[in-house]
Amino acid sequence: MTEITKTDLMYQGKAKEMFATTDPETVWVHYMDQVTAFNGKKKVQMKGKGETNCRISSIIFSDLAAHGIENHFIKQLDSNNQLVKRVKIIPLETVVRNMASGSFERKFAAEHLMKFEKPVTEFFYKSDELDDPFINDSQAEALGVATPAQMDFMKQTALKVNDRLKAIFADMNIDLVDFKVEFGVDGDGKVILADEISPDSCRLIDRDTKKSLDKDVFRKGLGELVPVYEEILTRLEKAEEA
Repeated sequence: MTEITKTDLMYQGKAKEMFATTDPETVWVHYMDQVTAFNGKKKVQMKGKGETNCRISSIIFSDLAAHGIENHFIKQLDSNNQLVKRVKIIPLETVVRNMASGSFERKFAAEHLMKFEKPVTEFFYKSDELDDPFINDSQAEALGVATPAQMDFMKQTALKVNDRLKAIFADMNIDLVDFKVEFGVDGDGKVILADEISPDSCRLIDRDTKKSLDKDVFRKGLGELVPVYEEILTRLEKAEEA
């Protein structure tokens, strides 16, 4: 098998760099030691952050694939790098909420961490310039962002991801408050789960201490972030071995 190597930088985001490779259907992802919040308005470098998120996301994507949820992950190469399938990202963030927090809490004056009887699903339009505004299905269809069939698939798949993530984190004595995922269209025109799943994209609460174990630690200035992410990785690896 021919070794895949990276070539040109395709895209640099807030947390990752994407490189083309010698295989046109494969992308090289580098997780950076950069932490941002509020759509990049707050940004710092934190040694070890990229390595930790790369490993967490690799474990979770592998687990989801093993449970029948197709995604772009191929393999982890080393501490900060992965290979993934090339997809064209659909510019919608699909959010699933099990409890009230973040923008839902602010918009509706909901009690913090109020548990929902069933998960809430939402779409947000991916645009830093517009601060990722909420968007409904009809608006997304009008803008040509996604088709009704794609959006239905994304919501249904995100709910399957929710079920599996809740089980994973429950084994770690953690409650999954909410999370966001992204989807892309592969070379065959199929919509699959993409991007990353990590404490950058989830809200996580320790069941005993009720402390945040996610990027809210950085957003709200609650302490050092990397040790929190390392704690998530340690618990995840222990749960994986159990």
